[in-house]
Amino acid sequence: MKRVVLSLGSNMLERRKYIEDAAFWVNLNVGHILRKSSIRESEAWGFDAEPFLNQVLEVETDLSPEQVLEAAQQIERRLGRTEKSGRDTDGNPIYHSRTIDVDLLWYEGQQRHSDQLTLPHPLIPAREFVLVLLVELFGNQILEPFDCSFQTMLAALTEKKFINHEI
Repeated sequence: MKRVVLSLGSNMLERRKYIEDAAFWVNLNVGHILRKSSIRESEAWGFDAEPFLNQVLEVETDLSPEQVLEAAQQIERRLGRTEKSGRDTDGNPIYHSRTIDVDLLWYEGQQRHSDQLTLPHPLIPAREFVLVLLVELFGNQILEPFDCSFQTMLAALTEKKFINHEI
C-alpha cells in the first residue's frame, strides 16, 4: 500500500456537500482515508470566480498513480464537473468554476512528468490554499522528493507575497 495526498476543491452550488461527497467516493474508489484536513474557504486561484472550499486528504491505496488519476477524474464527472482546465493559444492556463476538483498532489515514492500526470503536483509551492492544509496534516514533516517541509514552503510563499506587495 502507498500513501497519496489528494486535494478537493469546490466553488459551485453546495460546496461543502461536493467536498463531502468527493471524500466518500475517494474512500470507496481510491483507498482508505487516513486523515483529512479541515475544510477551508479560499479565493479562486488563477481566475475571477466565487470562493472555493478546499480540503486535503491523505489516503492509503493499492492503485498506481495513473489509476488514482483516473479514479479522481471519474469522481469529478460523477459529481457534475464538465469542464477541465486547459491552456489558451499562448500556453497560459484557463481555469473554470467547478462542482468539484480532485487533484493528485503527491504519491509516495513517485516522481512523474508526462502530458497526463506530473508528480508531485508542480503548483504546490505556489498555492497558499493547498499549503495551509498540507501544513495542517504534515507540519514540519518532509515528504520525499521535497527538500523542505510544507511549513517552510508556506513561509517562503508568504514572505514572497509580502515583499512583492511592499515594492
